[in-house]
Amino acid sequence: MSRTAANSQDEVIAFLRSGEAFSGPGPVDHVQTHCAHVFLAGDAALKIKRAVRYDYLDQSTPDLRRALLDRELILNKPTAPMIYRDVVPLTRAVGGGLELDGPGLPVEWVLRMHRFAADCEMTAVAASGRLTDAVAEALGQAVQQFHAGCPVREDRGDDLVCDILDELERVLTPLSGLVDNGLIDVLLAKARQQTSALAPILRERSAHGHVKRVHGDLHLRNLLLIDGQPVLFDALEFDERLATCDVLYDLGFLLMDLCHRGLARQANTAMTSYLLAAIGAEDTGLTALPLFMAIRAAIRAMVMLQTDQVTGRAGASSGEATQYMRQAVGYLDTTEPVLIAVGGISGTGKTVLARDLAAEIGPCPGAVHLRTDTERKAEASQLDYTPTGRGAVYDRMFARATNLLAAGRSVILDATFLDESQRVAAEALALRSGLRFCGLWLTAPPTILLDRVASRQSDASDADATVVKSQLALAGKVEPHRNWVTIDAGGTRQESRSKAGAALESALGLPETG
Repeated sequence: MSRTAANSQDEVIAFLRSGEAFSGPGPVDHVQTHCAHVFLAGDAALKIKRAVRYDYLDQSTPDLRRALLDRELILNKPTAPMIYRDVVPLTRAVGGGLELDGPGLPVEWVLRMHRFAADCEMTAVAASGRLTDAVAEALGQAVQQFHAGCPVREDRGDDLVCDILDELERVLTPLSGLVDNGLIDVLLAKARQQTSALAPILRERSAHGHVKRVHGDLHLRNLLLIDGQPVLFDALEFDERLATCDVLYDLGFLLMDLCHRGLARQANTAMTSYLLAAIGAEDTGLTALPLFMAIRAAIRAMVMLQTDQVTGRAGASSGEATQYMRQAVGYLDTTEPVLIAVGGISGTGKTVLARDLAAEIGPCPGAVHLRTDTERKAEASQLDYTPTGRGAVYDRMFARATNLLAAGRSVILDATFLDESQRVAAEALALRSGLRFCGLWLTAPPTILLDRVASRQSDASDADATVVKSQLALAGKVEPHRNWVTIDAGGTRQESRSKAGAALESALGLPETG
């Protein structure tokens, strides 16, 4: 629980709200969180730490607040240099008032930042429909690149998760009356059970360098879109242990937030992009992703309820906090993965269909979409189109699919599958895994195929008219096996999606998509 610190910040807040600390005239917007006050005017932003003490955070003195602001600056300036400036004192003026960065004695410490446009916030990007496939893909890549540069820590993954669950229990139990139907107790019991079952995997991941000092608070409010590129900011600064975790636990916050906002497609695209950028190194870790996302949802509920308390709005967010807790419990329900293959000549719309289906296969963020075109480019050694090179790309895709399915995640394979041995291999993979399989074989008239490949822009596929004509010469020899359903994909995107959804419902018992 939180306690207000002894030293009042009323005078400081009043001064910063007055606008005197800003260089130009204009209104001052005051934004409050459970840990901070932020004041916005013109092109500047001033941030102070709230004088509070939580079970997990002490900001009760000016010196402690200064140390946290200094740490925040150090952590975030490398990823967001266009935002973070410096930490300066708010000092006592000669006349008894306050002034920013004056010669007098410090009264409070302020983090100065450049204000970014509200429409750059990823929450605004999402709300306005600008979080497109391309942005979601860039988001996954940006997070993985950030994680690649994070320092490795030696903490045991299972110990870190247990500590977080202990903290959740301490903080949420007194607030249980604000959340419906005993969800907190259900969540904690199921999460502890799964943590125990996953302990060997979590320990193995920490032993192999997947536990790092990461962002720690990676939801949409702490992401921006500037000049078309995702920017991470406002990393967790107050507790190194809380910011030390499995990289997939860090990613899990972003995926959970996207799912919570009804952005399943964007969550799916970001996940697939992240895993591709990691060159398959994180695939087996997806076993723990549902647990990680469940804990992140519970943390979000906790923070909302705490913020209500310190801002004098106790219980105002109970409805949404309950939604987060239901979401958290739902992530811990197990489902059996499936393997789906989408094949056909270049231009039949395999990738468009696979992307449309992926987010709807299994619980959010859905199935992992594996594509030979992107797998080929992920490995510089496999950039050729010789028979040996093509075989290596399929082998790589099948190996990744095996790991992902074993981790409990459904997979969609996206490739031409013109070679019968490749189609047989896909079915055999599912058979070895003891899982259901469905192959979708797409067809379309030659004129449509040629028009589609000619109109492609910024696509991973290198197929052109010459490639399509070569594939058409082989098409008559292709006879899909009994578990492959032929779909006429010469019509609209929605028509192909509807036909595929009906085929998956019939073959796998999946709810019809689209």
